[in-house]
Amino acid sequence: MNDALMNDSVFAAVQELRPLAEEAGISMATLALAWVLQNDNVSAAIIGATRPEQVEENVKASGVVLEHSLMKRIDEILADVIITDPSLTG
Repeated sequence: MNDALMNDSVFAAVQELRPLAEEAGISMATLALAWVLQNDNVSAAIIGATRPEQVEENVKASGVVLEHSLMKRIDEILADVIITDPSLTG
């Protein structure tokens, strides 16, 4: 994992997502993967699992449709911490 993403700003933003996941009735993992699957700027979702339960949790995300307003709220929370410049993601 990119060490630049392991900082207090990122951790704080992620914690702001918890109420959104609860509001949607899904886990944080499902919220994250559903966001990736519905994000036009992401070409592929790469997942990893070490336990069957994690695979089951990941599969749930394929059937989740996040409302546009929720996607927007997630993007607003992450705006200052995600890297969107392709030259910086290599």
